[in-house]
Parts: sequence; structure tokens; C-alpha cells
Amino acid sequence: MLKARKLLYPFSLLYDGITTLRNKFYDNGIFESQSFDLPVIAVGNLSVGGTGKSPMVEYLMHLLEEQYRVASLSRGYKRSSKGFLLLNGKESAAEVGDEPLQFKLKFPQALVAVDEKRAHGIKELLKLKTPPEVIILDDAFQHRKVKAGFYILLTSYSDLYCDDLVLPAGNLRESSTGAKRADVIVVTKCPIGLSPKEQETLKNKLQIKRGQPVFFSSIAYSKEIFGEAEPLPLKELQKRHFSLVTGIANPKPLLDHLQKEGLKFEHIAYPDHHNFSTSEIEQLQQKELILTTEKDFVRLKEYIPADKLFYLPIATHFIGDREKFEEAILSFVAQQK
Repeated sequence: MLKARKLLYPFSLLYDGITTLRNKFYDNGIFESQSFDLPVIAVGNLSVGGTGKSPMVEYLMHLLEEQYRVASLSRGYKRSSKGFLLLNGKESAAEVGDEPLQFKLKFPQALVAVDEKRAHGIKELLKLKTPPEVIILDDAFQHRKVKAGFYILLTSYSDLYCDDLVLPAGNLRESSTGAKRADVIVVTKCPIGLSPKEQETLKNKLQIKRGQPVFFSSIAYSKEIFGEAEPLPLKELQKRHFSLVTGIANPKPLLDHLQKEGLKFEHIAYPDHHNFSTSEIEQLQQKELILTTEKDFVRLKEYIPADKLFYLPIATHFIGDREKFEEAILSFVAQQK
């Protein structure tokens, strides 16, 4: 792996140069960024996948939905459709993307839309009879054609952007200096018992700019598994033979959690946002019981019997300073409105 990285490093320098120049063009107004007259919050990362963007978007939607008419806007990664679509929850994951469908099913009152052109998507949302009061852009840290009012940058505890290289030698979409654009940084997937001393060490390692807030969060797993059938206690799986099916960038935290719960299972891993083939579906239909992620559940629920398919919900859990994070979000939205 190290040898491969060395071979690819010259290409990383080229890619870094291109992305750095692009960012400078946006910073200096040579490339135009479009702003909008309502609060727009962008959630994203510097690396390719696996930092917990979906739980963060859901956290924000839950925080804001009682006071504001909230919309989430995604590009709908790997969807079969094109252009702007406003979800009603009856679409397939293949048509609109797994994460947008997940958002709509969990927040039926929210406006959930997909559009590969974010500026166009915002304009379409604002044309609605009851337009949103707040828009959350999913995976939009590098999407600079839209200038969001508030940027939340996520980086995983086990894969910090400061320890990585730019593509293709590493996994960064742009240089780690791009973190300076963030209004807040959240280190995700931290150990639950992360001490204040360790938090301070991580802040120093990230080389944050002066006054840039850094928060720490972990994954909170549900005690129950859910599906279209009755929910079951997770502990119930200690008595059952089951298969864990994942199509996510980094399944290791989930594997570790299930093993700590004393569960034994076979793990069937697929790439992130995997579109299941007919033969793969047929193989999965033979399994006695399947546990999967919420994202994969929306892809599989059309094909696997309801009594055999369950997912384990996860949520963002802040390790201290939760109130400060929420106050930063609520204060921004209130000021922008």
C-alpha cells in the first residue's frame, strides 16, 4: 500500500494543484458562487465517504423541524433519474438515491429534494407554494457554485484529514487547508469516553484557525432493530443466526459494536451506495434473517420479505458541548431569517 501511494504521489500533487487553483478562483470571485436569501447549511467532508454525513443531516433536521420549514437537498448519488425531484417517499432508492429516500421516510413533513445542480435545486425549492425556510445541503463542502451561509466539516476520528493525502495517493478531495472554510468542525465516530485532554490534542493536530470551533461526536446505536415488521431488541439476535449486509464506506464501527454486543454473524460487504444486482438479491433472499444499515434497508426492502429484513438505526451523539453546537446552528438560522 505504501509503495502504491509513493507511485501515485506525483498525480496527487497535480490534483492538489488543480483543486487549489479552483478554490482560489472562487475565493477571488473569478468563479461565481451564488448566495440565497435564506439560511443555507452545508454538511460535508474533505475525504471520500465514511464520516457520518447522513446522521449529521438528520441531527440538523431534527433540531430545526419544530421551528422551521426545513428542506434537505442532495445530488442523489448513483440515482437513475436526472434533474430536480421533490420526494414524496414512494420512490425507489434506485430512482432518487438511498440517503434522500432515508431522509424522507424519517422526516415525512420535511421537503427532501435531489438535484445534481445545487443552485438549480435551491431555486426550484424556492418556487414551491410553501418554500423552505432553511435548506441543508448534503455532501456539499466542495460544491462552491453555491455559497452556503454555514459550513459544517466532518472528519472521522480514525481517519483525520490532517493524516491523509490528496487523491489518488490518499482519500482527500482537496488539500487539508480547505478546512479553513468551515464554520465548525466535528470529529465524528469518536470513542464514547474521549477525554478533554485527548480532545485538546486532536484540536492541536487539526491545526484549526483561531476561533474555529471543534466538536466531538460518537455513534449512538439503537437498542432495537427495525423494519416493516415489529421491531426486535438487538439482544434478540444472540439467539438467531443472521447475516449482516453492508453497502457503506466503513463498516468497521458497526462490526465492532455488534461484536461487543456478543453477536455472531456472517458479514456480506458491498461497496458504498451499492446497487444490488438480480443475482445478489436472489442470494440474499435465501438468508434466514438480514440485519443491515438504514441506508441499505431502503434499497433492499422492495426485494426481501418484511419478516427477514431489519436495520439498526444510528444517531449522532455529542461528547460534551452539544448545547454550544446547537446554539451555533440556531443562532445562525435566526440571524439569517
